[in-house]
Amino acid sequence: MSSDDPNQPSLVITVTESIRSFLLLASNDRRLSEEHRELALTLSSAANAPYKQIRSIWMESTFDTRPGLISLFSGSNFVFTSPKPRAKSEELKERLRKLKELAERKEYQELVKDITPKKDLNEPFSTYKDQVGFGLHVALTMFTGHLVGYFAFRALFNHSPIMNSAGGILGLVFGMLLETFLFIIRTSEPNLKSPSSTSRLKKNQ
Repeated sequence: MSSDDPNQPSLVITVTESIRSFLLLASNDRRLSEEHRELALTLSSAANAPYKQIRSIWMESTFDTRPGLISLFSGSNFVFTSPKPRAKSEELKERLRKLKELAERKEYQELVKDITPKKDLNEPFSTYKDQVGFGLHVALTMFTGHLVGYFAFRALFNHSPIMNSAGGILGLVFGMLLETFLFIIRTSEPNLKSPSSTSRLKKNQ
């Protein structure tokens, strides 16, 4: 039973003068098959040859025309070949490329971190908490202005419903204008920060 595997690398040896002479004689031996004669002629001009192919020619040759197996391979050396590098899949190549780009981007950011301006973290309404807090503050201010205007006009105009309502509306408008003015001041002054913005800066430091 033969154990030859076409996918398994075969043993390769150097072709010495004794092996070359044997192969040349075998290529002219009519008692061998044409396939073996052509193989012997091809291997005789090579520097290295598979051991199994030379041995198969030796086995097919007659006893009186072939040398001893030990003397035939005497002086021959093994030839070792490095395995081919495993090919990388396209998915692996793409992943390696992305990792390389990410590493280069991080390295670049590390180099320019001292010369590039830092992003402003104090933008108004940058968080949901700031938005809700501002909305409640505006509503409270306007409601307070409405009450102040309502009761002020009530005291001045002898409980007139129309004037009371007008006073409430004026107080409401005044409260809205006051909140707008305060908002403009807060956004134009960088040193005035909301509590949530201040806490975020402390955490980043």
